[in-house]
Parts: sequence; structure tokens; C-alpha cells
Amino acid sequence: MSTVYEYSVLRVIPSIERGESINVGVTVYCRALDFLGCRTHLDEPRLLAFAPTLDVEGVRIALGAVEALCCGGERAGQAGSESPGRRFRWLTAPRSTIVQPGPVHPGLTDDPAAELDRLLDLLVH
Repeated sequence: MSTVYEYSVLRVIPSIERGESINVGVTVYCRALDFLGCRTHLDEPRLLAFAPTLDVEGVRIALGAVEALCCGGERAGQAGSESPGRRFRWLTAPRSTIVQPGPVHPGLTDDPAAELDRLLDLLVH
């Protein structure tokens, strides 16, 4: 039986003034299945063509922090012990950094992990 999930696209916004972005990942949260996951894909040549002076290593570190927070536990720091729902809300809260979450969207799925892969292929690759 399908269950409701929520997702947000992660995007790199090198210059907030220009408002341009490149999608680099997706986070998926399914409360009913206690699932929180993240997949990222950083196309470095495309990113550097878009923003030649961007600190790509800094973007990698920021994406690694998002992935760690999705996994929870010690690697995620103090927030790692929070519930998946609280971590998802924290990850999707607006902030003014280079790696930003997009709006939260709902969907239905039988398999949130497979949906995460599908959304990455559809929205990022």
C-alpha cells in the first residue's frame, strides 16, 4: 500500500544575487516508515562551467553534512539523535548558504528508498 512521503531538492546557488541554481541532490522523508534519506550527485564540470570560482570542495563538505544528518548517529553531531522528522524539517528550513533546500513536495510511494533514486535521476542527473 502506498504511503505519503515528502521530498526536497538540494541545489547549489553560487550567487544569491543572481538567483541561479543547479540541482545536486534530493532528500526524502516518509513518516509512516520512519525513513529519511538523501542522495547527491555533483557534476563538477557542469558546476564549474556555471560558476568558475565556486569552492567545489566546500560544496562537497556541505553535501556530506546533509548526508550525515540524514543518516543520524554520532557522525551527524548533536542533531543526530533527533527523530528523522525533526532532522528533515531542519534540513529543509530556508537558509542563506550556497547549498540550499528547495520547497517541500509530497508524493505517494511503496518504497521511499527507490523513490529517492527515482527522484535523483529525474531531478538531478
